[in-house]
Amino acid sequence: AASGATALGGGFAAGAAGAASSSSDDDASHLEGGSRKKHIEACFLFALFWSTGVTSDADGRKKYSVFVREAMENIGVIEEKYGGVATALAVRKWIKPTFGDDEVKETGFNGNVECGPPKDGDVQDWCYDPSAGTWVNWVDTLEKFSVDDDAEFSTIMVPTACTAQLSYMCQTLIKQHLRPLVCGPTGTGKSVSVVKCVTEELDQAAYKPIQLGFSAKTSAMMTQDIMDGQLGKRRKGVFGPPAGQTAVVFVDDMNMPEVETYGAQPPIELLRQLVDTGGYYDLKEKSWVTIVDTIVCCAMGPPGGGRNGTTPRFLRHFSLLCVDSFADDTLTLIFSTVVEASLNSGYPADVASCASSIVNATMRTYREAMRSLLPTPSKSHYTFNLRDFSRVVQGVLMQRPGDGFGGRAAVMRLWTHEACRVFGDRLTDDADRAWFVRHAKTMCQDVFREDFESSFDGIRPPDAKETNYATLRRLFWGDYMSPADDEDRPYSEVPDLLELQQRTESYLEDFNNNSKKPMDLVMFMFAIEHVSRIARVLRMPGGNALLVGVGGSGRQSLSILAAEMAGYSLFRIEITKTYGMTEWRDDLKRLMIEAGSGDRPVVFLFSDTQIAKEAFVEDINNMLNAGEVPNIFPADEKVAICEAVRPFAKEKFGRAASDMSPLQLYAYFIQRVKQFLHIVLAFSPIGSAFRDRLRLFPSLVNCCAIDWFTAWPGDALLAVAEKFLKEVQLDETVRPAIVDMCMHFHQNCNELAAEFLLKTGRITYVTPTSYLELIVAFKLALARRREQVLAARDRYKSGLSQLGHAETNVATMQKELTDLQPVLAEAQVATDALMVEIQEKLPGVREQEELVGAEAAVAQEEADEVQIAVDSVQADLDEALPALESAVQALNTIKPKDIDEVKKLSKPPATVKLVCEAVCVMLGEKPQRIPDPDDPSKRIMDYWGPSQKMLAEKDFVQRLKSYDKDDIPPKTIKALKETYMTQPNFNAEAAAKASSAAAGLCKWALAMEVYDRVAKVVAPKKEALAKSQASLAETMALLGTKQASLKVVQDDLAALQANLAGAERKKEDLLNQVDLCGKKLVRAKQLIESLGGEKTKWGIFVEELDGDYVNLTGDVLVSAGLMAYLGPFTSTYRARQMVEWVKTCQDLKIPCSATPTLIKTLGDPVRIRQWNIEGLPTDDFSVDNAITVFNARRWPLMIDPQGQANKWIRAMEAPNKLSVLKMTGEYMRNMESAIQFGFPVLLEDVGETLDATLEPLLLKQIFKQGGVDSIRLGDATIEYSEHFRFYVCTKLRNPHYVPEISVKVTLLNFMITPQGLQDQLLGVVVAQERADLEEKKNELVLEGAENKKKLKEIEDKILEILSGDGNILENEEAIATLNQSKVTSDSIKEKQKIAEVTETEIDEVRMGYTSVAYSTQVLFFCITDLNNIEPTYSYSLAWFINLFMGSIRNSEKAEDVATRLDNLSDHFTYSLYKNICRSLLEKDKLIFSFVLTVRILGGKGLVDAAEWLFFLTGGVSLDNPHANPCADWLAAKQWNEICLLSDLNAFSGLRDNFEPLKKQWRGVYDAADPQDATLPGNWDKLEGLRRLCVLRCIRPDKVVLGIQKFVISELGERFVRPPPFDLQACYDESVAVSPLVFILSPGSDPMAAVLQAAAALGRDVAPISLGQGQGPKATKMIEEATGKGAWVYLQNCHLFISWLTELERLCDALSPEHTHKDFRLWLTSMPCAQFPVSILQNGVKMTNEPPKGLKANLKSVFFKLDDDSLNATAKPEAYRKLLFALVFFHASCQERRKFGPLGWNVPYEFNETDLDISRSQLELFLNTYDEVPYRVLCFLTSYINYGGRVTDYIDIRTIDVIMKSFYKPEIFEKDYAFDSSGTYKSIEADPEAPHASYMDYIETLPLTAGPSIFGMHENANISCAFAEAFGMFDTLLSLEASGGGGGGGGG
Repeated sequence: AASGATALGGGFAAGAAGAASSSSDDDASHLEGGSRKKHIEACFLFALFWSTGVTSDADGRKKYSVFVREAMENIGVIEEKYGGVATALAVRKWIKPTFGDDEVKETGFNGNVECGPPKDGDVQDWCYDPSAGTWVNWVDTLEKFSVDDDAEFSTIMVPTACTAQLSYMCQTLIKQHLRPLVCGPTGTGKSVSVVKCVTEELDQAAYKPIQLGFSAKTSAMMTQDIMDGQLGKRRKGVFGPPAGQTAVVFVDDMNMPEVETYGAQPPIELLRQLVDTGGYYDLKEKSWVTIVDTIVCCAMGPPGGGRNGTTPRFLRHFSLLCVDSFADDTLTLIFSTVVEASLNSGYPADVASCASSIVNATMRTYREAMRSLLPTPSKSHYTFNLRDFSRVVQGVLMQRPGDGFGGRAAVMRLWTHEACRVFGDRLTDDADRAWFVRHAKTMCQDVFREDFESSFDGIRPPDAKETNYATLRRLFWGDYMSPADDEDRPYSEVPDLLELQQRTESYLEDFNNNSKKPMDLVMFMFAIEHVSRIARVLRMPGGNALLVGVGGSGRQSLSILAAEMAGYSLFRIEITKTYGMTEWRDDLKRLMIEAGSGDRPVVFLFSDTQIAKEAFVEDINNMLNAGEVPNIFPADEKVAICEAVRPFAKEKFGRAASDMSPLQLYAYFIQRVKQFLHIVLAFSPIGSAFRDRLRLFPSLVNCCAIDWFTAWPGDALLAVAEKFLKEVQLDETVRPAIVDMCMHFHQNCNELAAEFLLKTGRITYVTPTSYLELIVAFKLALARRREQVLAARDRYKSGLSQLGHAETNVATMQKELTDLQPVLAEAQVATDALMVEIQEKLPGVREQEELVGAEAAVAQEEADEVQIAVDSVQADLDEALPALESAVQALNTIKPKDIDEVKKLSKPPATVKLVCEAVCVMLGEKPQRIPDPDDPSKRIMDYWGPSQKMLAEKDFVQRLKSYDKDDIPPKTIKALKETYMTQPNFNAEAAAKASSAAAGLCKWALAMEVYDRVAKVVAPKKEALAKSQASLAETMALLGTKQASLKVVQDDLAALQANLAGAERKKEDLLNQVDLCGKKLVRAKQLIESLGGEKTKWGIFVEELDGDYVNLTGDVLVSAGLMAYLGPFTSTYRARQMVEWVKTCQDLKIPCSATPTLIKTLGDPVRIRQWNIEGLPTDDFSVDNAITVFNARRWPLMIDPQGQANKWIRAMEAPNKLSVLKMTGEYMRNMESAIQFGFPVLLEDVGETLDATLEPLLLKQIFKQGGVDSIRLGDATIEYSEHFRFYVCTKLRNPHYVPEISVKVTLLNFMITPQGLQDQLLGVVVAQERADLEEKKNELVLEGAENKKKLKEIEDKILEILSGDGNILENEEAIATLNQSKVTSDSIKEKQKIAEVTETEIDEVRMGYTSVAYSTQVLFFCITDLNNIEPTYSYSLAWFINLFMGSIRNSEKAEDVATRLDNLSDHFTYSLYKNICRSLLEKDKLIFSFVLTVRILGGKGLVDAAEWLFFLTGGVSLDNPHANPCADWLAAKQWNEICLLSDLNAFSGLRDNFEPLKKQWRGVYDAADPQDATLPGNWDKLEGLRRLCVLRCIRPDKVVLGIQKFVISELGERFVRPPPFDLQACYDESVAVSPLVFILSPGSDPMAAVLQAAAALGRDVAPISLGQGQGPKATKMIEEATGKGAWVYLQNCHLFISWLTELERLCDALSPEHTHKDFRLWLTSMPCAQFPVSILQNGVKMTNEPPKGLKANLKSVFFKLDDDSLNATAKPEAYRKLLFALVFFHASCQERRKFGPLGWNVPYEFNETDLDISRSQLELFLNTYDEVPYRVLCFLTSYINYGGRVTDYIDIRTIDVIMKSFYKPEIFEKDYAFDSSGTYKSIEADPEAPHASYMDYIETLPLTAGPSIFGMHENANISCAFAEAFGMFDTLLSLEASGGGGGGGGG
């Protein structure tokens, strides 16, 4: 760097170079500026300052300046004042110059600088001007700067000393082919300065800029691709810029790339390779590429906050230029220049005078924000830089002059608004907002000199006493009050909030009218605030926004509305199942083209749920930072872009645009993209992803205005509820209470969710979407239930009405029947008289009818004949008339000019002459005699002359039309036929070829012939027809006369018959009345008899339904709250919340039931019963979930670790062709098919994220297309069936679904409840013990369900009949149906009564087994909670039930049920213990035993919850007022615990009795085994857990031993002695389709055991260690082994997380039918949260690690041996002794780890491999040597086999000493003891049964080994015991926090 600085080619150093070369005279005063020596000294100092003095911050520069100035004055100051520097120089063998005469003579320097820098400021503030020979301040070198009136704010760059320095230094270094590296904080302009230097200040003809922007995710490949894309090929293997140019690669944010696992940053390593070696390797050809004529320059921020340190290997190539944050005076200069320039152009004087106040207030706010608003993990976006300062100023300057803006108060309000937008909108909590308000108040009073309170009087809420954040929320500035299409929309204050609300609602309405996806939004003030904030950002050129909030908070909807308000176009991407980088880049290209070459700005709305790959965020980061993604456009597309943007360039640059190069046009395109593209990011703050992205991609914060979406405030909740409930019919006195209740639900559930997280560790979110779901669910459910209740009530009322009508009408009908009898007799007499009269007149009438009828028949025959003749004539006419009509039409087409044309022909065509001649003949025109053209001596008759005359007639055509066609002479017709029609050319077609007029004339002539021919046939027929018609008329007239006389007679007879019919009808009616009355009487009695019993019941129902209708409002409201909010909560929390809500409803006077439930409100008993039959647990919690599944609007996502919901849905939907899918492979294809055909889908085993392709389905984005419902999934649009149903299940116990997912589904906690599991287990045990009863019970359940269903159907049928129109008594069929229904109903009821009695009897017997079902369910929840310790401790309910059934079969039988159940419970408890222990790590086995014991006792009510909590926590106390009476030996913490313990009932008086008994308590404290000691006084009566509580207080280090004793006393010693690992038993339990999973601990490796088992069984084993690239190999091995019956052994699954999903798929695909029975899949994994739950639950889990405890370790090793292995060598007795010693040594090495550093300095992972090799060597050497080679054995075992793992030399010595205490001759002595206590001996084993001898001896050893066996003092145990005890407390607390299943796990 120094060499570069001394060789400064331009600027101030140029004169020095010239002077140095022109003279050798030291005193050459003739040189301008002074002597050569002066120039050299000054240039050296300048180079020194700008090489060694610019590598630090401002404080470092100050120190450097002081040091340099002092050293220049006196070199001795280094030793006197700077000792560290002196030492460093001495190390480098620096010799202090003495400046003696000889030295001065040699160097020409006497220690005094002729022209040093001035004393003011730092030395870096000055530059040397050789031309003047003086030092000049950098500020003085700046040219005068002025801001252009039309300059965009973002393009203004005010020159400062810093910009001058960077510009000069970068140019100078680059020109000298040196590499500048500029380092400084964000916002200091370093990147802008370097870019300006590279792209503008350097000669663009000589330099080609290449810009790169690094982020955390930038890869070396991306970096190389960008550079390769900008460099061209010079020759083979050599690349560079175009010849004659130098490429300048500018890398911004150089130190951003992530540090990989091994500490490197690949993009930086690529750059280092480039600058180190001048090239890099081609990634495709794998060959070296040399890069020439290329310089790298960089800019970066200081390490920290996502930026990493950079290696010296890379930094050594650069000249480092550090830029510090601007000082206040620099900032004031920059922004004052801009603000003053703007305010002095048209603003009032009082506004212009505020320029300094604006800058000063912003400066102080910026500084205070950085000091007070510090970033934390939850506030990672609290980072501020100068861009924030700039945004405030830019916002203020958006207010243009005019529009009534003036006064300091207005400026103050404007500044407050802008500061609030920049600094306040990102704040997350009320404390920070309160700080901002206080600061704003201070600024307004101290800087603007305005009263803060009075300035905001106009917008302060009525209930606010002072200006607070709520007031500032109502402060609005924007341009949206003007129409979007106005060219000039002023940015001004919005004083009228009501008008603002109306305007935004108007924009919303406009949007909804024009959009296919309208938004149903409520524009309450909270929403308007955010819309205004987004609109402000969009107004700024290039403004981008980062909206942070949970899903459903309105980020995207409000962004869409803001874009509509701004009149901008909106761009969004659509995620599909195949959406990847290619599609993403294509979308970005379309976006950039639309923004850069479009006619209006574009808003790109992007959500974090659309981040399919992190590379998306990388591109967004580049877009924000640089406006483009490097190399995104290929060359051909760039050409098209340049042409598209050229018109815009012409508008801006005029004619100069025509000469712009493609590079310049593309740069202008990018400039337009930056200006007109607005990126709006909608991110969620949930989880670490947001925090990580802000750290990895700094532009997300630096280049965006941040708007934090807080939870909806109360006024927003109320406004939404009021709007949506406006249409609901409610009592106006109740409506406000319901609105308040909705808000209460939401706020209450926020508190509940926080408590739920704190106590159970489960995260659930309460979002605005939940609130909307509550309101919509309430509206829909209330309307539906009201309709149902009213319908049911009305049906019962109708039934009651019909019954009442029947009862009241019985007497009336009896009287009516009596009165009808005499009337009936009179009617009979009148009818008989009329019959006689009719019989007398009837014969005469009949005779006359016959006569007239015969004559009418004759007349009809005659008429028929006449009609036949008419039809014949008409048929002939039908033939002629069309031809005639055609001829007339042809004549109409003849035009005068056509006729003139023909007429003028001197030699007409033959066809024309022929036609005209025919017409002449028809019209009777005579021919002329003319000479024969062929023989002039003769004359011929010619028609052409007459034809011409004829054609010349004016009315020629009319003459043809009026031609008398009915009287054509026969001669004429004959001539036409014979002379003309026989000619081949006499037709219309031939004539048309000659003339169109001739064609018409020809048609006419032919038509006349046709008509004449037809007329000759028709005429005779017409004549005959006329005669026939005349004759017929006469006949019909005569007939009419006779018919008239007949009618008189018939009318007379008809009148008589009518009278008779009336009389008969009257008689019939009377008879019917009598009959109906009798029947109605009978029916009424039947109705009363059959339904009389229903009357009372129905009356009660009506009253109940009336009450239900009134209470529906509150009941449905509470039920809707449950569905909207309480789905994820367990039953305990749900029940508690429901009680609180009901009480609140009652307090608010909302009508509701006393105890409303979802089952009563929305449940259908018949349907619920069917669900239970189909597998739904019977407890209310599960039934509530099922009701929610079918009543919620969103599809359900069920948390179902035990598979209960999965099983129920499979059974319920099986008849409907259910598709069961997993989110793998081509599942979407099956999904699409199911949606189209209306089949239900169950998507099972989902994780914590859902496929983005499912979003349209989850949101039910259904639309009409072609008249049918459709939905778009990915890139396919498919038909949507209304019968489709979608269910989603997860097996995760405690999934974390972020709001972006939870708002799209109905989240339901389907974890089984204790009650539900107890019912299942009761069924299992009774089915096994009393199969007859259980079978009968199941039959009765099914029969009862069917009977109730039938009874309901019958009642519905009865009510339907009774509700029909009309009188039920008159409907015989209905009465019969009612009677039959009643008979059937009564029959069913009788059967049901019998069944219920039987069921009650069976239930009484079943209840005898309840105790074992209850105790068993307690055990299940005990093991499910183990998952909180390690994620691999996962057990399925099916496995648990199978284990339980095994105990039922294998436990001891007994006649007595109680004894039998005790046997079963004991057997199952131990069986469960053994099976669970097999899969637990050693550290957790005692914990499981203890928890098992406590839960069992808790299930019996023997554990006090307060005592249990105290034992786990020791109580919580802030201050203890009681003095410690034993402070000399009892620690304060222990005394505090004793005082807290004495507050519990069982320990009352403990604190007071402690001092009198302190001597006895001291005895307990000092005891070696305090867990066994006698407690003082009456306290010795304490037992069990209470004794442990006391032990915790006195000696917590012995709690573990106390727990062991407690478990032994309650359950027996076998529960603290885990069974040894038995691989054979595990194998026997397994099946081919169930994997065997080894859960590893550090150092354990079960490979040898598996290989040994495989060898014993003759199985082939294919092992593979998983890692990157091993997935396909493992898959192939599994597929091959399943067919051959081999074993596959997959090691270290936890190291290949990304492949575990594929492993799960392979395991799921295993089926008994297609898998060889001998196949086994062995898996090993460390505990890992990502390990598939289904594999853990379906597989056999095992641990194979050294057992915990010396005894257990010995037992584990000897368990695997037998008599043969113990007699393996030629010296069996010596071998057994030495082997026992070796095993003891191995166990001792293992157990020493528990002592921490006292045992081993490093915790080594010794394993059985070490023991096995040592054992093999022991066998070898005993067989090889006669004497035991102790030294060899000791060395091999301690230094080689075990010592190979040891890294600490002290530990090596220790292990050697320990080994020598076991391998030595003394062990052969009788009763030789390995420890000083004599407990552990080298025994004499029975030669005949050595294995049994050793096992029996090991059983006699103590459970817990004392320190003496390890050669340690008793106190060595204390620290180890403390750590173990408190570790156990922590683990136990984690189990208690799980919350159990649906509502706790008992105990």
